[in-house]
Amino acid sequence: MQAFPVSESKLRDLAARMESLGVKERDIQESFVRSSGPGGQNVNKVATCVMLSHPASGVSVRCQSTRSQALNRFLARRMLVDELEARKSGTASKKQKLIWKIRRQKARRSRRAKQRILEQKHLNSSRKNLRGPLKEGRDY
Repeated sequence: MQAFPVSESKLRDLAARMESLGVKERDIQESFVRSSGPGGQNVNKVATCVMLSHPASGVSVRCQSTRSQALNRFLARRMLVDELEARKSGTASKKQKLIWKIRRQKARRSRRAKQRILEQKHLNSSRKNLRGPLKEGRDY
């Protein structure tokens, strides 16, 4: 495996995961494109975004997490292996689980928001019902 700016233990772990899935380095197609978003001149001039595809499984990933191309190469390989493991085991990937969690939270928030609005309306209504015409002879 190539040298990446990570510890030897992380490299060994990634190599073991790739071997267990039967993914070889030569099976991976790698390309580099310019990133987008924050990062300044480095992002605008250097192709730090790494795109990996594994034609045998049809999985493609894109990584632009850091400003370093070398570190993005390692992270992209790790993302690719995560996706392949998720597909092999039949479980949802971490990314998919996060998307579902956010959707559930938003749905819960909207229900809560509706409930709070209705409670506030009832409170205002009861306050207005307590108001009545001023009575004579009373000191306010």
